Amino acid sequence: MYDTIIIGAGMSGLSAGCRLAHYDQRVCILEKHSLVGGLNSFYRQNGRNHDVGLHAVTNYAQKGVKRGPLNRLLRQLRLSWDDLGLIPQLGSRIDFPGISLRFNNTFSFFESEVQKHFPGQLDGLRKLVEMLVDYNDMGAFPENVSARKVVGECITDPLLAEMIFCPLMYYGSARAGDMDFNQFSIMFRSIFLEGFARPWEGVRPLLKTLVNKFKEAGGELRLKCGVKSLLKDSSQKVSGVLLENGTELQAKNVLSSAGLRETLRLCGEPQWLENAHPGELAFVETISVLDSQPKQLGHHDTIIFFNDSPTFDYRKPEHPCDIRSGVICSPNNFAYNKPLQEGILRITMQANFDYWNALSPSDYQLEKLRWYDKITAAATRIIPDFRASVIDSDMFTPKTVLRYTGHENGAIYGAPQKNYAGVTPLKNLYLCGTDQGMVGIIGAIISGITIANRYLLNIS
Repeated sequence: MYDTIIIGAGMSGLSAGCRLAHYDQRVCILEKHSLVGGLNSFYRQNGRNHDVGLHAVTNYAQKGVKRGPLNRLLRQLRLSWDDLGLIPQLGSRIDFPGISLRFNNTFSFFESEVQKHFPGQLDGLRKLVEMLVDYNDMGAFPENVSARKVVGECITDPLLAEMIFCPLMYYGSARAGDMDFNQFSIMFRSIFLEGFARPWEGVRPLLKTLVNKFKEAGGELRLKCGVKSLLKDSSQKVSGVLLENGTELQAKNVLSSAGLRETLRLCGEPQWLENAHPGELAFVETISVLDSQPKQLGHHDTIIFFNDSPTFDYRKPEHPCDIRSGVICSPNNFAYNKPLQEGILRITMQANFDYWNALSPSDYQLEKLRWYDKITAAATRIIPDFRASVIDSDMFTPKTVLRYTGHENGAIYGAPQKNYAGVTPLKNLYLCGTDQGMVGIIGAIISGITIANRYLLNIS
């Protein structure tokens, strides 16, 4: 009998497991794949390790800073700042036709950019910042309040508003065309008020740190161990899980990071799915390995968010991919003391899950090649042409996300309606991770800590 079984060894599941194991709970994390990490994992191809999901760790805080979610994470998981090995960004930008807004990890620099390009909007920006929901108040602001409505009351220039929404939606919105203001607040803080960083070796050492912390505290991790269904007793409480191999495991509580619909489906109560609508926002991403550092090719930005018109259209596209906007990330362009061995460029764009999921295996591989060419060509509108320097490449699609996360429609950010409370119809079944409302690596870790504290440790 376990005190808690956790479904999924992503960032939220691992952090919840660490927290519970520190308090001597008997905890087992079940992961259906052979690697941990979930949305933020890694894989090996042609002798190279590639990160999945990680462009940058948001919510960066310098060593010694005592406020913010990163500092809370370190305290709660008994980690030191050096355990994460975070290196800050060099600088990023938002590109719309005829205008670029630059930003780094100092908000006053972004304010100066707004003042330079949008005279008269600085007071509105500061008014908006004063209204932002704090991390500790996540979900306290009334749900379904349109972020576009709130932003429009502060920012009167529609182009500036679109430029602000572009990175926030790409990095955390599960809704088409808008965001819940709670989600907007968290994403604005994490990107503009705190900023980007990255471990020199990518996501792998961060995952290793969490796994080691969990195991050292007595936690049990089972890989290649998928959950088929949840077991319930006569009082409609969860009593354990039935594994795909037929094994039953008993537990006093179950915490799932699989997603709201995915978790409810394990309950065997189809009617519970009626009001838990799936997300539809999906992406493709190309990975290009270069024979040169991007800076040698004239590309110095850490991350570029671009859009080819004054209005940013964020929704499920009609075409296989929407090349009108996207994100260009170079893991090389952080403030490392030594360069990465090879140059890397990652390009992300919106995609249509239905198209990619319906392809035959042979057509799927051909379409990946065809769209890799289209996507990289579109990126050369924004950055120097790097295609002659490519020595290896890969691409993931919404079908890849479905395969490795189980998220319906390949929706990276899960359901459009978030469950901030983290509760389900079963009183000892809880939810953490993306559908609990926190996105990004730091957000996912904070979600696991928060739900573990609130319901399984009874710590406020």
